[in-house]
Amino acid sequence: MPRASVTEYLDYFSRYWRDHACVFQRGYRTVRWSYGDLLSYSERFAALLEERGIGKGDRVMLWGANCGEWLAAFWGTLLRGAVVVPMDRTSSSEFAARVYEQVDARLLVSSRGLALASLSSTLYFEDFASLPSSRSRAPIVSSREDAVQIVFTSGTTGEPKGVIHTSNSLIGCNKALTERFGLDASDVLLVASPVGHMTGYAAIVLLSVYLGGTMVLQDVWEPKRGVSLMAREGVTYTAASTPFLTDICDAVKAGAPRPASLRSFLCGGAPIPSMLIERAASELGIKVCSLWGMTEVLSGTLTEPSRASEKSPTTDGRPLDGMEVRVVDFDGKAVPTGQSGRLLVRGCQMFIGYYKKPELKTFDAEGWFDSGDLAYMDDEGYIRISGRVKDVLIRGGENVPVVEIENLLYKHPAVAAVAVVGYPDARLGERGCAFIVPKQGGTIDLAAMQAYLAECRMAKQFWPERVELVADLPRTATGKIQKFKLKEVAQAFGDGK
Repeated sequence: MPRASVTEYLDYFSRYWRDHACVFQRGYRTVRWSYGDLLSYSERFAALLEERGIGKGDRVMLWGANCGEWLAAFWGTLLRGAVVVPMDRTSSSEFAARVYEQVDARLLVSSRGLALASLSSTLYFEDFASLPSSRSRAPIVSSREDAVQIVFTSGTTGEPKGVIHTSNSLIGCNKALTERFGLDASDVLLVASPVGHMTGYAAIVLLSVYLGGTMVLQDVWEPKRGVSLMAREGVTYTAASTPFLTDICDAVKAGAPRPASLRSFLCGGAPIPSMLIERAASELGIKVCSLWGMTEVLSGTLTEPSRASEKSPTTDGRPLDGMEVRVVDFDGKAVPTGQSGRLLVRGCQMFIGYYKKPELKTFDAEGWFDSGDLAYMDDEGYIRISGRVKDVLIRGGENVPVVEIENLLYKHPAVAAVAVVGYPDARLGERGCAFIVPKQGGTIDLAAMQAYLAECRMAKQFWPERVELVADLPRTATGKIQKFKLKEVAQAFGDGK
């Protein structure tokens, strides 16, 4: 089905892959649907939307935990030609209300307890059993070029934007991941990442339907229960950020059953510590494949499983089929191999624009999108993210290699997590502060950190001048560190406090 839309894939596999299941874990209860069941619920939801006069181009917000009803609401919305606005369950009610108003949504579908008090147009996932039983009387066929989702960015910079995707970009992502990982209908995919974000939805949920494979969906991530679910259902593939991978390793070490069928783990959001890749290989026997992507780009680069042990610790992969990347200086000129610069990207997985923000620059005349990331490329075309343009730490006129410092500190036996940000300094412009989450029973101070960096032969001018021990780092629901929040804290250090 090379030219099918997102909804046509579900319709196709509901008829031809009836033996492949959607498995939904709710607490300790397991619910099993066939693809036919999923399509039936989706059609019933579409009928409800039709009764409410919601149709082509209207926006429907989905806000809640991972569940089968979320998926039925997603496809039911698309069957009406409407647009889904997914919201992660951990989002604040204030943020959800702001997004709802910004996109002029017609309906909120949420879990109980997440509803917005000011809205009367709310439907709860828990009430789906009472949906109309009839099919939508006027099904609407959407093209691959129509908007299907408006996804708000994760908030790592503090300025979320509504990113518009189509069937073209979503299916382009699924096709590329299928080919790079060698997936097919026999695969079993775990959805533990939130479906309100593109990792959970595009890289697992929609990929499951694209393949006609078995989808295993866990409502809320809990490591011991998640690992047991993977072992029981024979999960072969999943995608998540590094905290999920650490949790899986720790759960198995603590006695949870080893997920013996799991062979591939797509890991993105931040550079993967080499020790975690080695641990996953030795303790679980899985290949951790590093990925670079973003809400606007979906999956731009990925390390193939055959080279995961070699390339995942030091790169974020090479371009997927249908995608291109360039590394340029601030004048737009290509930089030499190994030199850091602005990362540009273009290809079939790109968004089509920001909702109601025509003033924001998207693509240049040649179709390149400036990702806002800094990266360098090796002689084989693999890239490595070296920071964000907005997060550059410039100390005394020199760019500090923040990612390299963080990777070194992550290997320290007392460090569980770390993020380095700048704070103002009258003489040098900026100095560095390392926010460190110590491991249980571990401790590290400024002198110990600097002695360690000296042992690692990191140039002294790059050492952070301050250490702040914290219980946790602020993160998005997908595990990305929100450095803008740390920068807000670090501003107070500029006066010598």
